[in-house]
Amino acid sequence: MPKALSLPTSHAGVLVAIAVALTACNPRAEEARELRVACADGNVAACNDLGQQVGQGDHVLRDRPRAAGLFQQACDGGVAEGCVRLGRMHQRGWGMDTDLAGAADLYQEGCDGGAMDGCTNLGLLYRDSVGVNSDVELAAPLFEQACDGDAMEGCSHLGGLYEDGVGVTLDPTQAATLYKQACDGNYWEGCSQLGVLYATGAGVTQDYVQAVSLYEQSCDSAQAPNMDGCMNLGGLYAEGSGVGQDYDRALELYGRGCRYGHGESCFRAAEMYADGIGVGRDLQQAAWRMRRACRHGYRPACRNQ
Repeated sequence: MPKALSLPTSHAGVLVAIAVALTACNPRAEEARELRVACADGNVAACNDLGQQVGQGDHVLRDRPRAAGLFQQACDGGVAEGCVRLGRMHQRGWGMDTDLAGAADLYQEGCDGGAMDGCTNLGLLYRDSVGVNSDVELAAPLFEQACDGDAMEGCSHLGGLYEDGVGVTLDPTQAATLYKQACDGNYWEGCSQLGVLYATGAGVTQDYVQAVSLYEQSCDSAQAPNMDGCMNLGGLYAEGSGVGQDYDRALELYGRGCRYGHGESCFRAAEMYADGIGVGRDLQQAAWRMRRACRHGYRPACRNQ
């Protein structure tokens, strides 16, 4: 067995000094240390923040079971966001077995405590019949509660119910109002959904130029670009609706969505290669993108392989 390499004392001292200096210069690492101390002293809000860092591996060793324990400590201490974060871990099976019923209970506790993303997450479980009894009518008041509490995702999901007439009376005009509220609040999916209404003329006067603007707003967000928006914008470029027809731009936007794991974007790019639309016909490229579309959960692509 090879011997472990030992550094000269002077070198080892230099490395320790560098490590200490780097830690001191890194505000996130110092923040984690302070949160550990505060949490140990009984500050449950600090436990919640530390759990977020530990769960993400943000300048600390990633440890999801430990993060769950910290969120539980925060939730037990009355920090509603801690309940929601723990619920998300139960729902996704992060650091524990998946427990959808437990997630629903924690989302309800968080919602009742004023954490509006708990209301939204619980509404999604009811809407999609995941871990709770199928009762989509219970989703609408939860989304509305979240929306009224300035959780823009709730506004967007409530808009979706009104657009489809699911759990509420069909009302595309109200859907447009809610999507705009979400979009104005920087929830980019709302911008994309409002763009769809402008492109189709549902609930608003049809306006492709406005649709293009909304799709661009959602697709080009630096924080969280919405791939539906990119794909829909690509569709307008492919059709020449509201913009000059530009197949290269369409393929670029579909490719962006595909790289982000957006299955339908992969599928649309595959169709362009398969049919030679705006590009040279290339069945190998088409097949590769079709396989990616299927892997990313776009079911029609799975039938075309």
